[in-house]
Amino acid sequence: MELTDAIRRRRMVRNYTDEPVDPAVVERILSQALHAPSAGFSQGWAFLRLDSANDVQRFWAATTPAGAGSDAWSAGLRRAPVIIVPLSSKEAYIERYAAPDKGWTDRDEARWPAPYWDIDTGMASMLMLLAVVDEGLGACFFGIPPERIDTFRTEFGIPDTFKPIGAISIGHRAADRRSPSLKRGRRGLADVVHHGQWNSASGTTTAG
Repeated sequence: MELTDAIRRRRMVRNYTDEPVDPAVVERILSQALHAPSAGFSQGWAFLRLDSANDVQRFWAATTPAGAGSDAWSAGLRRAPVIIVPLSSKEAYIERYAAPDKGWTDRDEARWPAPYWDIDTGMASMLMLLAVVDEGLGACFFGIPPERIDTFRTEFGIPDTFKPIGAISIGHRAADRRSPSLKRGRRGLADVVHHGQWNSASGTTTAG
């Protein structure tokens, strides 16, 4: 599949069939994540792979708040046979940039204008989402409720040096309803691109 096609076809899929996903396909999807950029080639990411029925059930038990998870949206999502949890490590970046070739030996977090550990892990997640489309499957990136993160950590033995930035469900797509949020419409280039100056009109200038 061409990259442009994968980008255009990508969307969050919230309903899946019961059909299993070939483990070799999951391996290929995870392999694509390793090609994401990372500051200083720190690669401060890890991916928890859950692709057995028992492990997927453990995930939902650990991350679902009391009284939640019984709605139709949750039912469709929970049928996904694969869950990948991307985790980021701030410590990996602090350590990398304290190395001799970087020299930030003070390890001061104020040097970082943004949490690159989360950004880079997010970019790795995006590559997985595109790889899923290329494999003819569906995926959804969603958040783990903050109040359930400690329970998730305990259940799966996640070290303190890594934090989940979300989770990705993967499976064979079933018919589902489009997100109501899509009614807002996709913003156009002119709405988001500021050419040369903020508040400038975007567009292509051609010579006469």
